[in-house]
Amino acid sequence: MNLIIQALHTIPVAQLQHLASLSRATRTEQIAGHAYRLIGAQPHADIDVYCFAHQLDYGFVNPGLHLGDFGLLVMDMDSTLISIECIDEIADMYQLKSQVSAITESAMRGEIDFAESLRRRVALLEGLEESALQRVYDERLQLNPGAEAMLAALKKHGIRTLLVSGGFVYFTERLKARLGLDYAHANTLEVKDGKLTGKVLGKIVDAQGKADWLHHVKDELVLTGKQVIAMGDGANDLKMMAEAGISIAYHAKPVVRAQAAYAFNFVGLDGLVTLLNG
Repeated sequence: MNLIIQALHTIPVAQLQHLASLSRATRTEQIAGHAYRLIGAQPHADIDVYCFAHQLDYGFVNPGLHLGDFGLLVMDMDSTLISIECIDEIADMYQLKSQVSAITESAMRGEIDFAESLRRRVALLEGLEESALQRVYDERLQLNPGAEAMLAALKKHGIRTLLVSGGFVYFTERLKARLGLDYAHANTLEVKDGKLTGKVLGKIVDAQGKADWLHHVKDELVLTGKQVIAMGDGANDLKMMAEAGISIAYHAKPVVRAQAAYAFNFVGLDGLVTLLNG
């Protein structure tokens, strides 16, 4: 196995030597400015704690596995592709963020059923002007670091992209057009007379809905589950992540990190490219 170590900072030689000793690696190679490949590495119980303490992201990768082996990336939107939770920012426009955020956090930790949590949060938005959605997109929505570099690498390898979100179509469709994503699916807010009604139209995209869309697009592209990468940050992403050949917990809740194949706690989204091209 190869052990890929990456960070946002220069990694001291002493830390690399310690990890090489723990993993019994036979050789260490620098593969990027702040990334290294430890060849012939073996798992060790202390690696996870050591890396987290020193703000290093790591992953054991089979030497023959590369980004080009995959055909589809399925990713969450809020706090994964983008840096915000859109519904929290909509609420903040009207001094409701603390109420909505508390429900969001509980849902992402898996403490509340997602569909119920979404209904409760959207109900708090009843009567808000639809223009708040555009303001959030224009003023507050930002891509997470490394997003564009990751997407460029995926396109280079012919890998399709699916943005599937428990958030809202208003944002996923704009991101799909802006970034050239192949597929997008999310929830639709009901709007009447220019104001939110506090309701969601149709079936809510919950954890099972995300997994179903992964399967739908995978089958359409005639791919196997092993050819799919899934990336998310909350409990609502776990079902789709479980269906993928590789799952990435991106700056995620502990329950997600514990179940994912890899966790990016510090690096940006382009850490995926380093991990699988390393």
